[in-house]
Amino acid sequence: MSDTRIETDGLGEIEIPADRLWGAQTQRSLHYFSIGRDLMPREMIEAYAIVKRACAHANHQSGRLGETQYTLITTVCDEILAGQHADMFPLHVWMTGSGTQFNMNINEVISNRACQLSGEALGSKRPVHPNDHVNMSQSSNDNFPTAMHVAVVLGSRRRLIPALTRLAESIEAKAEEWKDIVKIGRTHMQDAVPVTLGQEFHGYAGMLRENIARIQEAEKGLYPLALGGTALGTGINTDAPFAGRACAEIARLSDAAFISGENKFALQGAHDALVHFSGALRTTAGALYKIANDIRLLSCGPRAGFAELHLPENEPGSSIMPGKVNPTQAEALAMLAVQVMANDVAVGFGGAGGLLEMNVYKPLIIQNIMQSITLLHDGSENFRTFLIEGTKPNRARIERYVAESVMLVTALAPTIGYDTASKVAHHAMDHDCTLKEAALALNAVSEADFDRLVDPRTMLAPNLKGK
Repeated sequence: MSDTRIETDGLGEIEIPADRLWGAQTQRSLHYFSIGRDLMPREMIEAYAIVKRACAHANHQSGRLGETQYTLITTVCDEILAGQHADMFPLHVWMTGSGTQFNMNINEVISNRACQLSGEALGSKRPVHPNDHVNMSQSSNDNFPTAMHVAVVLGSRRRLIPALTRLAESIEAKAEEWKDIVKIGRTHMQDAVPVTLGQEFHGYAGMLRENIARIQEAEKGLYPLALGGTALGTGINTDAPFAGRACAEIARLSDAAFISGENKFALQGAHDALVHFSGALRTTAGALYKIANDIRLLSCGPRAGFAELHLPENEPGSSIMPGKVNPTQAEALAMLAVQVMANDVAVGFGGAGGLLEMNVYKPLIIQNIMQSITLLHDGSENFRTFLIEGTKPNRARIERYVAESVMLVTALAPTIGYDTASKVAHHAMDHDCTLKEAALALNAVSEADFDRLVDPRTMLAPNLKGK
């Protein structure tokens, strides 16, 4: 048997490996767009299988798609959704900006697999034609952005939100565990008034909770779908009920609140909802970047830094310095956060690049958003598992810093005034003495009043009487 077969498209004949399910247009894309190593996001395979199944359902309901074709398309889509045929989608991200060749890759695989199931030769396009049947009532211009929305919403719901939630819960557990550990807060990288270690971590958890809410809100903008707009948004070559039927079936298959978008021209000419969603990912990455870097600072040491936190010792930190252990999970999270921020820049440029009736940066946009979702998911899971859950406070170091803090003088200011309190603080620093010794030396306050007023635990919440 030959290692190849011949298939045809509008440009003529082309050789295809005999055991591959794709067809002529996929093969041409492999030849002309073998750019880089990035393949189209795997999430788009599932998303497209959902879209194609839903379109077949709508077209069958209208009587335009025959029973045989409907059954075969549905069967193959279910196989793809079950994880089969994954190696039949080999196309690179850097292709036509509409994603047409990936749409045709999906169409051709469904068609050829249907040929196999029917006992027909691959490439015969019988009984299921890739364009006439699988692509019925569609254009790449409307089904590719529809698949983008489906892929992003499913990725966010299944992976990103659960991972961020688990990380927030882990940090909240630490906040509760450490709610009574009083430590010195810092502003401008300088000593400030006391907080508890629990309050500090409560702030980190709050940042994550707020960003989860932002992502969930941004998801809502992805519910309206472009499907049914076909080439430009007019809906040419569809029947009137198609868009509503197909989008309702997508909602059922994905268990998400997708609807037929009211303005197909806006959904195809621009991808503002995806740009907005990417912006929510960028904000989340900024929060993770801060959390990672704060923990790096709080754990720096062990002898010549803050050393307020003991991080898990997961692996040796140096090839030359024995015994050194580094905050590698925090470093990894910080690096991937930077990548997510950079991805958002690319998505922003792509979203702004739509010309006339269609944006042609679709593969760029979905590649960067899906990579961001993956990085944020994986990074959050690793950071939680290998750092947060095993982190412990260095109580001795924390207590020493509190005892030596000059900024506890803030508690004296309401009683002795800001200017006198400032003199006490500077005297303590200049003479390398305790705050109490400085206050007594300057006769700023009695020893009894100092002991009553300068209690770190009274400085953790509003502490003055008022009407």
